[in-house]
Amino acid sequence: MSRLTKKSPSVCTDEPLENPDLCQRFDCLRQLLRSCFGPSGRLKHIRNNIGGHVITTSTSSVLLSAASSSQPAVRLLTTSILNHVSRFSDCGLFAAVLCLSLVDQAARRQSGLRRDVAIRVNKHLLRMCTDYLQREDCGCKVRLDFCSSRSLITLARSVISSKPGCVLTELEAVHISKLAVQAFVLTVPCDSPGTVRLGRTVTVSVEGQPVLDSAVFSGLLLDVPDASSLGNVENLQSNPLQMVLLGVSLSGDLSDLGDGTLEVHRGADADSQVLDQLLELGKQVVKDEVKLFVCQKVIHPVLQQYLRQHGVVVVERVGAALMEPLSQLTGAQPVATLQTTIPAKAYGQVKDLTIRQFGSKTMLHLHPAGEPVICTMILCHRNETMLNELKVACQKTEHVLRLTLREPSALLGGGCTETHLAAYIRNKSVHEAPEAAKVLGCSQSQYLLGLEAFCRSLESVAAALQHSGGSSLIDLTHGHHWTLHSDTAEIQREDALGSCGCGLVESGPHVKWTHLNTKYSDFSPAPLSKNAAVYPRVLDSFTAKINALQVAVETANLVLDIRYIIQDVN
Repeated sequence: MSRLTKKSPSVCTDEPLENPDLCQRFDCLRQLLRSCFGPSGRLKHIRNNIGGHVITTSTSSVLLSAASSSQPAVRLLTTSILNHVSRFSDCGLFAAVLCLSLVDQAARRQSGLRRDVAIRVNKHLLRMCTDYLQREDCGCKVRLDFCSSRSLITLARSVISSKPGCVLTELEAVHISKLAVQAFVLTVPCDSPGTVRLGRTVTVSVEGQPVLDSAVFSGLLLDVPDASSLGNVENLQSNPLQMVLLGVSLSGDLSDLGDGTLEVHRGADADSQVLDQLLELGKQVVKDEVKLFVCQKVIHPVLQQYLRQHGVVVVERVGAALMEPLSQLTGAQPVATLQTTIPAKAYGQVKDLTIRQFGSKTMLHLHPAGEPVICTMILCHRNETMLNELKVACQKTEHVLRLTLREPSALLGGGCTETHLAAYIRNKSVHEAPEAAKVLGCSQSQYLLGLEAFCRSLESVAAALQHSGGSSLIDLTHGHHWTLHSDTAEIQREDALGSCGCGLVESGPHVKWTHLNTKYSDFSPAPLSKNAAVYPRVLDSFTAKINALQVAVETANLVLDIRYIIQDVN
């Protein structure tokens, strides 16, 4: 019997942001996430202390889920970011880096900024940012044209290129981006009256094949380990083909019949009776001219042989994850019992069946009989680690593209939205400082300190895109972000800069720059000329980024407002 010990009192930490240990943890997390940010971000190896699988990633959802912390304030921050990522799939690192920068700026003793003032100023500036981003004349907002795939491919490529763990060449990144857009378009119904229901993209991973072998197919591809069991699939004559979908095990085991009491007559062979029941099912589907028999679980070998002898294609062990896509594609209603006859309305249809080979995998391709709202993306890569990261990136890309249906807009990428927003907020707030300070109940100098901390935090997110020792600049005309490589001399700056982070602004003798996070005279960012020939190279999701901005500021304010942490250590 274990020895009973007296319960220890809870530990109460007063003013946690004054605790050097917590500040060090926040700073460590900030440096960790900053180093993962952007297309040239550094990868991280995550391994449990007691062993297990090693994860290689730079994706916020994987990174924050794997790197747990026992500190409540850190857990509060990471949970908030993960909740955002679970809803919007993008801008997780942006939200985390901005949130930690806001906390760091306000928690510095030498800044002279009171935390209660920082919270009020942050709320005020957040409203100013969101109001500006919602305006039609916003200088960092781009309307997406669904008549052309260019903007969607640019948005998809921006998401995929921001995941360096995928290890893609330029050609491979473009290829995967086009496939992501193709899959997205296939899942949007064209002629559906009433409420529109989006389809699904089913992803199949193939390890060891070149990335350029990846492809998208309308319909569903089912993994069939034994190709010989399919018979002569391509010679099936009827069009469309009738199919049935079963969600119950057909193995013939008594344990698969469910819970409850089973009554067996004396001398009766229960196994034979169950097999007879299975064969009765087979006779019915053959009579009803079913050509495709799909089961979520195992099918008894005798039933399989009977069905194949009568020209029925049999597929077993498709798994629970594919049951809904199969039902949506074929219109079949999954049969969950063997005790009743299969009703006619439970049958579904496919247009055609073909066999496809991808590396070592043999796939049965189910072509849709109607509008193809289900598609299959075959993702290939050289090893398991890269393939897993690519799969995550494509799933996030699909979600980001779906968000454009709600709001067909995007924000300039490459750090240009952050620097442009900082320049706009500085210019607008400086002129309104006396009135804003009065409304917020603080002095004008405190308001300006809070303003500077907010703008520096935005600029620090743009600067986090640089990982090679170079410098981050802002132009004093449009407020866009520029990168100056570390091996470039100052006198060669104009020739070396090329274009800004998003690619809309070209360098020239009329453009003046200054380093980020340095003092410069406030200016109103000039709007860009409407030139159809010039299109941004990098775009960010509008919906995801606005929510990430709100989550970052609100979470930072929550952390800054913590006065006590009470922790049960039992």
